[in-house]
Amino acid sequence: LAQGLKVSPAPPPPERPGASGLPLQRSAVCNMSAAPQLIWECVRKNNAFIRKSRNMPTMSAEPGNLLGLSSSKFSGIAAAKVLDISSKKTGDKETIILTSSHKKGSRLQRPGSRLLTTGLKKQAKKGLAQVDKIVDAGFYRRDLLAIAKTKYDKVRASFKKKKVVVKSRRAPK
Repeated sequence: LAQGLKVSPAPPPPERPGASGLPLQRSAVCNMSAAPQLIWECVRKNNAFIRKSRNMPTMSAEPGNLLGLSSSKFSGIAAAKVLDISSKKTGDKETIILTSSHKKGSRLQRPGSRLLTTGLKKQAKKGLAQVDKIVDAGFYRRDLLAIAKTKYDKVRASFKKKKVVVKSRRAPK
């Protein structure tokens, strides 16, 4: 310093984002998710849920797949709106569950909270009315309404157990 060298002051620290009082804006890339067609092209040949066997169509075990077929129409991974009807057993009690996508777009980014499950009534008239209300009246995947009703009937019929008839050996013939 004695020989005439000047020391410049340190530059001011960079400003924190949002310190000026203006709201933070995220980039558009951060808010957008990939198109369902692009996701389907990525996962259609290889994913953890595919079940292949000879002389059979390629099946899929993903949650939210209504028919279990590996198809973009029924896919629970690639479709923006998911629909599925399945059974759930807790202890001795069996229930019918309707699975659908969350209505909020932000939840589609989070795998844990992406799908919503709704319990359906076991009484045929009331259960079909619930499916009608959610799918048809709610304008949610109306193309799958007939298939959803058929699957509801099949899941409901699967709850009926065959009665075992025990014949007594002592009874006269």
